[in-house]
Amino acid sequence: MKSFNFWIIALLFAVTSCTIDKTDYEAETGSEVPESYEFKEAASFINGNYKITIDALNGIFYKGYNELHLKIVNTQNNQELTSSAVTFLPILSNADGSKSSCPHEYNLAYDLTNKYYIGYSVFTGESSTTASWKLYISFTADNQKYEINKDISVAQQPNKNLNMTAFAGNDGEQYVIALISPQKPTVSENPLVAGVYKYNKPTTPAGTFPDPTQFSYTEVVGYTLKLDPRMPEPSMGNHSSPNNKDLTQGNDGLYHGVVNYTMTGNWTLNLIMMNQNGLIVKGTVVPTDHTPGVEGVKSELYIDTLF
Repeated sequence: MKSFNFWIIALLFAVTSCTIDKTDYEAETGSEVPESYEFKEAASFINGNYKITIDALNGIFYKGYNELHLKIVNTQNNQELTSSAVTFLPILSNADGSKSSCPHEYNLAYDLTNKYYIGYSVFTGESSTTASWKLYISFTADNQKYEINKDISVAQQPNKNLNMTAFAGNDGEQYVIALISPQKPTVSENPLVAGVYKYNKPTTPAGTFPDPTQFSYTEVVGYTLKLDPRMPEPSMGNHSSPNNKDLTQGNDGLYHGVVNYTMTGNWTLNLIMMNQNGLIVKGTVVPTDHTPGVEGVKSELYIDTLF
């Protein structure tokens, strides 16, 4: 089972990161950048006397990074459950029966200030006729454990500033990088935030499905994402910009840097991911020559954006 899960995830990542299509820059020109800053109910379900609701930006689960707010309410007395051990596990099932997960917060902590359990999920693919997502959630109440599974739909992310990439590193590990902000950049130096995650290869045989040890991810610690943003379309000659800052990990576990967009349009965030020892895990140096009329060369590791 351990080998089965690993190769399924490796295949998913290979398909996600290695499919290359020629960019239709003209079709994207003038595209309006959507923004979502309001959390709305994206899913709800009942188990016994308890109602569970999950809020996400715009009330939709998107491919990429999703901050999630979960509430549990006793429908008999309308009291919220605030001190439960809550677990959250997303599972992707494919038409061939294979199953995998994605970066997620498994043990959800209760936010006393905002009054909800907070977590995240970086959905690595959209729902389709051949791929479906299900949430497995558990909590305890009245000395009883409740277990729930719920089918959900994951939509395409319409905002390219929130793109993600999944890939195999030179170290043989499976990684995910997901952009978190800015949602709508400006022509200026923009704080850039991303989540960087690694799949934890199982070290023990699988237990009862869904065994969380087979679907575990962790935040990557102490890496650096070297950043070289470029405008890759032929008319822009793959030019870059000054005053960018590489992404390093902050106290919140996320990676923070600065990207300087000198004009609106299509930009590629060329990346080189380096581990704590300065070794390159993924990525290549981008040529520095200005080449008008030629589509820009991209790093082995990159994420496209548009604003």
